[in-house]
Amino acid sequence: MPHLDIDALVFDVLGTLVDEPTGLRTAVRELDPTLDEPRAGRLVAMWQQHIAREQQRMAEGERAYADTDVVDREAAEQVAEAVGIKDEAALARLAEAAHRLPAWPDSAAGLARLARGFPVLGLSNASRTALLRLNASAGLRWHQALSAEDVRAYKPDPEVYRLAVTASGRPPERLLMIAAHAWDLRGAQKLGMRTAYVARPVGDPPGSADRFDLYAEDLTDLARQLGVES
Repeated sequence: MPHLDIDALVFDVLGTLVDEPTGLRTAVRELDPTLDEPRAGRLVAMWQQHIAREQQRMAEGERAYADTDVVDREAAEQVAEAVGIKDEAALARLAEAAHRLPAWPDSAAGLARLARGFPVLGLSNASRTALLRLNASAGLRWHQALSAEDVRAYKPDPEVYRLAVTASGRPPERLLMIAAHAWDLRGAQKLGMRTAYVARPVGDPPGSADRFDLYAEDLTDLARQLGVES
């Protein structure tokens, strides 16, 4: 196991600390309780594909920046139309589903443990409003939470990772970016950050060419590797 000289931990949130697909599926089923699981799963996939497509369009300059609240509302409208729901109150609640995503079982305790050894920052593509509400809903506690909205971009744009460098006051090689998404860690590596992959059922696993500093089964394993006592 490599020894890392790091001064702070930087966590991805969506997928790494909260279970995004389960939260979206719950919201879709609330919209229409008659949906069976396969149909609900397809609607969640539709939602996530819209988010990914629109963020890519923004990255390529085909669309002006819009925060996650705007893009989630668009996705919710597509889902509501697909199931024939026109009630505005129901649509509004669905559009805010990303504010109510459940934490993984080890997230809250794992963050608390790691925070005893290092400053801990959250770095999320979620809007400021969504990140605030999500942190409260999921019970996540940070020394500081940073939204990509502040630079009007989405990871893996280097300006998003630079937010953590600026906030910490430390050089990028002294920061450990932690995520369940290999694409996110690759983006952090390009800015010179150290990287730790945490396995989650819904993440983007490393490819054969990836070389991250740490690989952890969960946050308990990560804390052990970093030498943070329970």
